[in-house]
Amino acid sequence: MYDPEELAEIREGKESWEAGTYGETVDRFGEREETFTTDTGGQEVDPLYTPADVDLDYREDLGYPGEEPYTRGVYSTMHRGRLWTMRQYAGMGTAAETNERFRYLIDEGSSGLSMAFDLPTQMGYDSDAAMAEGEVGRSGVAIDTLDDFETVFDSIPLDEVSTSMTINAPAAVLLAMYVAMGDKQGVPREQLRGTIQNDIMKEYIARNLYIYPPKESMRLITDIFEFCAAETPKFNTISISGYHIREAGSTAAQEIAFTLGDGIEYVEAALDAGLDVDEFAPQLSFFFNAHNNIFEEAAKFRAARRMWAKIMDERFGAENPKSKQLKFHTQTGGSTLTAQQIENNVVRVSYQALAAVLGGTQSLHTNGKDEALALPTEKSVRTALRTQQILAHESGAADTIDPLAGSYYVEDLTDGIEEEAFEILEEVDRRGGMLEAVESGWVQRQIQDVAFERQQEIEEGERIIVGVNEFEVDEEPEMDLEEVDPDQEQNQRDRLKGVKDERDDDAVDEALARLREAAQGTENVMPHVVDAVKAYATVQEISDVLRDEFGEYKPGR
Repeated sequence: MYDPEELAEIREGKESWEAGTYGETVDRFGEREETFTTDTGGQEVDPLYTPADVDLDYREDLGYPGEEPYTRGVYSTMHRGRLWTMRQYAGMGTAAETNERFRYLIDEGSSGLSMAFDLPTQMGYDSDAAMAEGEVGRSGVAIDTLDDFETVFDSIPLDEVSTSMTINAPAAVLLAMYVAMGDKQGVPREQLRGTIQNDIMKEYIARNLYIYPPKESMRLITDIFEFCAAETPKFNTISISGYHIREAGSTAAQEIAFTLGDGIEYVEAALDAGLDVDEFAPQLSFFFNAHNNIFEEAAKFRAARRMWAKIMDERFGAENPKSKQLKFHTQTGGSTLTAQQIENNVVRVSYQALAAVLGGTQSLHTNGKDEALALPTEKSVRTALRTQQILAHESGAADTIDPLAGSYYVEDLTDGIEEEAFEILEEVDRRGGMLEAVESGWVQRQIQDVAFERQQEIEEGERIIVGVNEFEVDEEPEMDLEEVDPDQEQNQRDRLKGVKDERDDDAVDEALARLREAAQGTENVMPHVVDAVKAYATVQEISDVLRDEFGEYKPGR
């Protein structure tokens, strides 16, 4: 550590350099920009950083990996002990196609599965519903009953893989199917590993794929917390997602502020439901975006870890160290991918993946280069996975822990993002918490304002997007894109009809009646959802019971 006198000398030296050598050169030749800022414009970037720009107490602000405040990582060995889980997002139109893609990814070295569902499934509708017409199997796999899950995970042992499911409003139903599949395979529930997204707050903020009103949605989430704490302790009960907040246009600081704000809301809901913070908090996980500015993104992840440790300690009095450890999955930025010169997306994804690894992610999904246009082809998925494998085994980025620590620039960025994010959270508290801030539209307006400014910068040429508004080409090469079979929608409906014809309708009715009774009272609904899916009740049949009892959310009402 430098003493105050040394820091004063360094500060004076920097000022002298700025006025002398640096300033004279700028006067003669200028610089590329009048002002440099981080990618999201949150912080101005100085030409040079020195120890005088960073006010750090090493033990208080950084510490050691696996120890509070977890700035340098939540595990003591981080990627030296175990590489991050390499996931590739996959969900092809049918269950059989998804099984084929999953098995391909496992054969190619993927260490975790990430499951994408089609729009009807995400909204709690079956493939034969009028609302589902034209959308079955388009944005992911169509799941109607446990029979579809049995096909998806055919010959995939659930005790050997970790599965992440991007599902929110009907998360209880899809989790129940996963538990039921484990039971069928003879896998003890305590060995099941994976994550359900289960983050309804960001649906109200950014994606709009909600079903039930906030209060009732929170009840489902806390029921899942309680059920999993007792039954599936290795399964992450929620993936609190900043990814979609960033995709909607937020800054890096807004991404972590609003995400941690959602986390606070979930913890408070669980406490109000009578749960103990140290019983459920270790199973909370987070999901962040990785964009192109390597240093800002790595600093963002470091700041988020430190912030969550403070929040859980000071706000909720958590005592279990695992309750304070922010564990997160990262996906590279879908909104940064361009339809023009799609080969450039391989480079973008590589830099974003590097930022995530330097920032200490526990799990990573790298986008396929063609995802701006369609579901990724098998070839582009392989390239995306190879990007992670090269990063892990050839780049050296995983060989030491938190390698950017001590960089005057990165530490200044980390402090700056943390300070700005806490200021946003203070404003959220003044507005009554995240739920109130979302229902009033304040959170959405903050994000929309930033998104509008960024789009203006692109259109006016102030922000260069390679291949879009600079370095363009007249012709694009022909591309092989993944195509959805137009017959698959009717095939899925026929499959669903077959399941309904063969199942025991009395068992379905009884299971749904018990679920309805639980929903009307205070009993945990999850055991009844598991019973219903085992009877081959459909996603919509279960969701409709809850629609009847909970109602549907209508924004602005």
